Amino acid sequence: MNAIDLLIDDHEKVKDILTRLTDSTERAVKTRTELLQKLEMEVTIHTQLEEQILYPAYKEAGGKEELKMYHEAKEEHRTVDSLVLPDLKATDPSSVEFSGRVKVCKELLEHHIEEEESEMFPSARELFDKARLEEMGQQMSELRNRLKKEFTASQAA
Repeated sequence: MNAIDLLIDDHEKVKDILTRLTDSTERAVKTRTELLQKLEMEVTIHTQLEEQILYPAYKEAGGKEELKMYHEAKEEHRTVDSLVLPDLKATDPSSVEFSGRVKVCKELLEHHIEEEESEMFPSARELFDKARLEEMGQQMSELRNRLKKEFTASQAA
């Protein structure tokens, strides 16, 4: 699978989890807790795939516009990884505050996804030939499998 298609599949998974989270009620503590764990795993792995494989290649192959998009995308990742997800994890899933934080998380991630899919990914399809996108997709699949095992092991510990 090529890198862009793989990342778009990830986006669909994340959007589905976010929708299910925002649709859940304060009574659905178990569901919210499980969905939040899934969200954290998907977002963490997805971020690594982009930041270790796509973004560096994109930055190197592109010009000034790509460099700006690269830095903006990295900053959006940092905001979600360093602020939004840790706050959400520290919030009682039975609270109204949790509902509000999930909504903000959803808005941030959907904005990020929209920008990637409408600006960065089309640009990447122009910068890289089919073979290079396939090669990056293969690297991402291998990295995802390794990270998923590590994430699952750390959750079990």
